[in-house]
Amino acid sequence: MAGPEIGSQAPRFTLPRDGGSLFSLAEQQGNIVVLYFYPKDDTSGCTAESIDFTNARDKFSKLGAIVVGMSPDPVKKHDKFKEKYNLDVILVSDEEKTTLETYGVWVEKSMYGRKYMGVERTTILIDFQGKIARIWHKVKVKGHIDEVLAAVFDLTEKK
Repeated sequence: MAGPEIGSQAPRFTLPRDGGSLFSLAEQQGNIVVLYFYPKDDTSGCTAESIDFTNARDKFSKLGAIVVGMSPDPVKKHDKFKEKYNLDVILVSDEEKTTLETYGVWVEKSMYGRKYMGVERTTILIDFQGKIARIWHKVKVKGHIDEVLAAVFDLTEKK
């Protein structure tokens, strides 16, 4: 299923987050949201990406952006992941995969000829009005944070 397009309203969701509370995208209206989808807690690429977002959190905050990571892992796993790597981003759990499907990131993947369903590493930038400003598909972790920061900066300049 294809996900939302640039310029469209970001599909709203309310899901459990690390620490046991809920995260609601609708409550973020007026903020920039960097929503990154990643396959699995505590794997090399996902760990590097989450650490990079954590290391840049102050820069994102100064620009009025919050960073939210989403995977199908349960909240307890998110909590362990955050604690193990001292992560300072919001981690949301979509065990049912409904939001992942809505955003078009729950896709068929292939490894060594074996097909399976999983999360395509994707980042979506949501503007102050809750519209999708930018989408990065099949993200390569190295250098990605700088691209996202530049796009957030551009959004703040246009406000």
